[in-house]
Amino acid sequence: MTGSDGVDEEKRATLRRFAAVGAVSPLATFSESAEADTGESDARDAIAGYLSTTPGAHFSKIRDDLQLGTGETQHHLRRLEELEVVESYSDGDYKRFVPATRFDEFEKNALGYLRRSTPRGMLVELLSNPEATASDLADALEVSPPTVSKYAGELEEAGLLSREDGYAVERPETVLLLLVRYADSFGERTVALAQEAGGLIRYDA
Repeated sequence: MTGSDGVDEEKRATLRRFAAVGAVSPLATFSESAEADTGESDARDAIAGYLSTTPGAHFSKIRDDLQLGTGETQHHLRRLEELEVVESYSDGDYKRFVPATRFDEFEKNALGYLRRSTPRGMLVELLSNPEATASDLADALEVSPPTVSKYAGELEEAGLLSREDGYAVERPETVLLLLVRYADSFGERTVALAQEAGGLIRYDA
């Protein structure tokens, strides 16, 4: 449905919803400069709000979830980067975006892999069951052992996984915190992990 001003009402509602989410989020990174840029602020506020709840999203996901055009998304993301509201980084074939100055390099690497279904599933399973073997992971995720091996190699190269003695998540508390904090953007299995997260964190005496 299109409103009297020619703007699609579903798109308008989506933009306003994410702008509102960002506005009330303690993780939102809005700037007066961005909000003062009238006429285009709804889309920019929505992108900033969206990234405050879905950090590490790549360009196409931002565009599609917010129902924006390709050129429109490029324009607003470029402007938000200029305003230092968001920042981007390369992740293989993807360009990913996060709120500016919010995450270190390890966290940005982690978010990139957590946005991919199989690597995220492997990390979630290993956090829930640190003794899980490659075969266990393949069974749990319903993928082939070679697929697990492929992603395990990538995760190790990215500094997220150790394969010295079985599989072990590097900086598990940090990875768990990212999963719990943004659980709703990762799917049902991660939401379930978030509910049991308190029992998974180990503290040194």
